[in-house]
Amino acid sequence: MAATDPDVPSVSALPLPVALRRVTRDILATLEWHTPGWLAYWGAVGLCFFLWSLALLVWTYQIYSGLHITGLLHPVMWGAYIATFVFWIGIAHSGTLISAILFLFRARWRTSIARAAETMTIVAIATAGLFPILHLGRAWRFYWLIPYPNERGLWVNFSSPLIWDAVAVGTYFVASVLFWFLGLIPDFASVRDHTAGWRGWIFGRLAVGWRGSAHEWRHFRSAYAVLAGLITALVISVHSIVSWDFAVAIVPGWHSTIFAPYFVAGAVFSGLAMILTLLVPGRVLLGIREYVTDDHLEQVAKLIVAVSLIVTYSYASELFFAWYRGEPAERSQFLFRAAGAYAPLVWLAIVCNSIVPLAFLRRAARRSPAVLFAISIAINIGMWTERFVIVVASLAHEYDSYSWGRYWPTAFEWTVLLGSVGWFLFWFLLIIGHIPSVPMAETKEHLITPASAEAADS
Repeated sequence: MAATDPDVPSVSALPLPVALRRVTRDILATLEWHTPGWLAYWGAVGLCFFLWSLALLVWTYQIYSGLHITGLLHPVMWGAYIATFVFWIGIAHSGTLISAILFLFRARWRTSIARAAETMTIVAIATAGLFPILHLGRAWRFYWLIPYPNERGLWVNFSSPLIWDAVAVGTYFVASVLFWFLGLIPDFASVRDHTAGWRGWIFGRLAVGWRGSAHEWRHFRSAYAVLAGLITALVISVHSIVSWDFAVAIVPGWHSTIFAPYFVAGAVFSGLAMILTLLVPGRVLLGIREYVTDDHLEQVAKLIVAVSLIVTYSYASELFFAWYRGEPAERSQFLFRAAGAYAPLVWLAIVCNSIVPLAFLRRAARRSPAVLFAISIAINIGMWTERFVIVVASLAHEYDSYSWGRYWPTAFEWTVLLGSVGWFLFWFLLIIGHIPSVPMAETKEHLITPASAEAADS
């Protein structure tokens, strides 16, 4: 485990050769299974496995019994499953985006959160992809969503938003995996060079022959920068497609051009909160507090405040244009949200997403792990609640009063939603615990650059 003893000097205070060896030793220590911290780690993995196994049993029962065990009923035929799909897609579309943007802006503190954010993206996509399948009555035919050549000469309906989601999410998943794996190659090579046996063999294959030559580094940096730029543009466009699932409909509360930037801002907001949720306890479980410090978490908290203000502006814009356009059905929809059956959820979302993050204006709150974790959980709850209100409230209160209704998830749906959290955390912990959880190469680069500048000045 990385050293956390206050009597042990920090890495930056050590002579450069010693500091470089210390970085390698500390991060490689996170891959050892015999250290005391791994008991808590495997306990957390086991708990998450239990949660998603329970959800799997419920889904099996749903397949056997039918969708009537859910609360879905006309007019609300999109419910908690679709709301949770949008929530996890938001988490997925933010991790790699945050890492890529911070890389392009050369933010040095990015190194501490990059690996966790990129891993979070991959696992969140795998989690989000389950929910359209869970929502299907005949889930075994999910492959109909995928445009593939077949002997029947049939193609999917490209006018369907479900097809847009399949194409957009699949494209982003491939790009995110490439970006994540490319950044890991130098670290895989370091693990290969310092281990033997089956682990050395596995990491040797993952390192794809990396030797760290100047030629390799030159091409690595070029490819990494190109992928970072590509992903920045790709995420914005891809998450806009998810927002079009709603915006292309004429349902009051959905049919709005603000949905594309609104969803992108919400994705970044929820992703930053999820990074805090994962890293505050995760740095203790993995023993990397030396490399994910309070200073790094404070920078994430500052970004959360900024993006929270953008989300709040989006809320205000929605309300203003609903009033300004003068469309009776749309005005009625937003009055229903403010004072109708789902009003408590609407106000909960506003409190969690617009008011609670303002606590980060105080430096003491930004540097308190307990406060960081509590506020990040509140934001996650608020963002899921916001997605739920967008999906459900609009369908429950459309144009004609005779078709108005009310939907609320059943215990079966809540179990599946809780299981999705277990699924997400299970795979995140399993992956991050078996790869270098902090980029070794970048960490060493940040140590070498000031040392080189200091030597040049002298």
